[in-house]
Amino acid sequence: MIGLKIKPLSVNKAWQGRRFKTEEYKQYEKTVLLMLPNLVIPDDDLHVSIEFGFSNKASDLDNPVKLFVDILQKKYGFNDSRIHQYSLKKKKTIKGEDYIMFDIKKAEL
Repeated sequence: MIGLKIKPLSVNKAWQGRRFKTEEYKQYEKTVLLMLPNLVIPDDDLHVSIEFGFSNKASDLDNPVKLFVDILQKKYGFNDSRIHQYSLKKKKTIKGEDYIMFDIKKAEL
């Protein structure tokens, strides 16, 4: 593993001024919140696994992570600072069959 001795920059520090949710994001958030099942989230540090099925092979794997995790924490009432591990996967799918699969469990540190 290659190490860089620099403090990671947060998304909040990357932009000037306030950012506002678009109408498309507001609708997406509502829809996803309604689709999410009821889950019991561990009280420990968390490991979140996410698999995105994209019909566009040029889609970036990391692009939708923050949005989706923000919705997860809103639904399940945890702070995303408790996430100590991520497992991310991108799969190619046919147009109209895009999907998100996820799991939240106790982190194995």
